[in-house]
Amino acid sequence: MISSIPVREYGLVFATAVAVTYLVTGVVRLFATRIGAFSPIRERDVHSVPTPRMGGVAVYLGVGAAVLMGYNLPALSEAFRNNTEILGVLVAGGVICFVGAIDDRFDLSAVTKLAGQVLAAGLLVLFGVQWVLLRLPTGSDGDVGNIYVLGRDQAVILTVLLAVLLTNAMNFIDGLDGLLAGVAFISAIAAFAFSLYVLYDSGNNGLAQPPLIAAALAGACLGFLPHNFFPAKIFMGDSGSMFIGVTMAAAITSTAGKIDPLALGTRSSIALLAPLIVALAVVFIPLLDFFLAVVRRTSAGKSPMSADKKHLHHRMLQIGHTHRQAVLIFYLWALVFAGGAVSLGFFNWQFVIGPWLAATLVALGLSFTPWLRALRLGRLRRRDHRAAQQSADT
Repeated sequence: MISSIPVREYGLVFATAVAVTYLVTGVVRLFATRIGAFSPIRERDVHSVPTPRMGGVAVYLGVGAAVLMGYNLPALSEAFRNNTEILGVLVAGGVICFVGAIDDRFDLSAVTKLAGQVLAAGLLVLFGVQWVLLRLPTGSDGDVGNIYVLGRDQAVILTVLLAVLLTNAMNFIDGLDGLLAGVAFISAIAAFAFSLYVLYDSGNNGLAQPPLIAAALAGACLGFLPHNFFPAKIFMGDSGSMFIGVTMAAAITSTAGKIDPLALGTRSSIALLAPLIVALAVVFIPLLDFFLAVVRRTSAGKSPMSADKKHLHHRMLQIGHTHRQAVLIFYLWALVFAGGAVSLGFFNWQFVIGPWLAATLVALGLSFTPWLRALRLGRLRRRDHRAAQQSADT
């Protein structure tokens, strides 16, 4: 039974990830520059200066150092006892980071990268990271609903699909300086908050791994951000985007896929969906961009993995936002969706819906401000033009 949350220990894990990633990124940047791991200037890119990539190696090392710190803290030792999920994250993450680093240097084919993603997802499964429970609310408020225990084959397929989906979704939004690192940081903080709530409320020591994974990932992303925010000195590269996707999938699966609603004392039927909602919300932006790109490309008769310049972040630039403004607005959207979803674990939905709708309206207003301003200026110009024509006619 969990009597208290080791806040200082989790803070130390987080701080270790921040410090190590920040310091190591400079070394990785020099290494990437020396071996020629530069991001080429392509038509779909928004940067105009060749920039080294492979920053995901620094993120992986930061996560690894943070996990090592957690391993040596007595209060967090329960996360490593009789459980191999964290080791699985390091092994699977190391494999996908290596594949991504090779791609950052030599540009692997999409099929090769997909094979690496499936391999990494399979390694997660082998180390015990599996989605084994699904809950659907039925009946009146407070009813625990139906609990579905997935068979081994179903659990494996769902876990692998989720890992591959998140890996590609994270890769899709890595198009602006600081975008992926910031969105992943916010998502990891949301996953940490929810998994910590689940750990404390359920009293199940077997759920001690997800908060540690999420805290380490959040710290690594924050430590990388000063090097990556506009104008970026180094890019994440596929080594970073794919590693973040695999790690986020592991954290979400370890929490949402194993919660017993009876142990949580769920307050309402909609709260039973909180794990699924959190799982979707923390990666809503990359998933949305991913699905829109797939629909857009397949409807045009192109491969879903073909590149274009019509991602959400490209559209934000097209309607008039600066590079930094577009990134900050994506941060806001990540906060709106992830924060609203996590709030369902702490409060009844009736108390969440009002603030969430208000925050959504604010985000919408800020997102479309340049477009609305351009419409207004266009109307003013047309009015002045008509006035000038009428004056000339008279």
